[in-house]
Amino acid sequence: MATWREFEGEAPELAAEVRQRFEAHKTHVLATLRRDGSPRVSGSEVELIGADLMFGSMPDAMKARDLLRDGRCAIHAHPGEGDAKVMGVAVEIIGPEKEALGSPPGVHDFRLDLTDVVLTSVDQAAELLVIQHWRPGRGVEVTKRR
Repeated sequence: MATWREFEGEAPELAAEVRQRFEAHKTHVLATLRRDGSPRVSGSEVELIGADLMFGSMPDAMKARDLLRDGRCAIHAHPGEGDAKVMGVAVEIIGPEKEALGSPPGVHDFRLDLTDVVLTSVDQAAELLVIQHWRPGRGVEVTKRR
């Protein structure tokens, strides 16, 4: 797993494009796992703060319960030019780090430890679907499809 900053260090061009997708809108789609293993999708505000991709949840929201039980999740950026998604494990921020954020009491704050980042776009001139996939320590793999 990697922090957002580590991702930027390994794949700066891809990180810049994905950052642009996430910063274009505040609310994105978070996918978590319910207790029975089925998926749950929820809107979530995402921010890139320092080394981390971070998001929060209201107290006792179902998405927070999901993440506290099983942190595996994916976040799909608000639709736009190309689809950006990040996957990893959400870790609740607690203690002094939480206090520094200044969040209201009871709010759950999470950072995402990245396992995968994918950017899918269309090369109109070549009529190709272009998929860029990054994993920690493996660099960026590019797949092109007609």
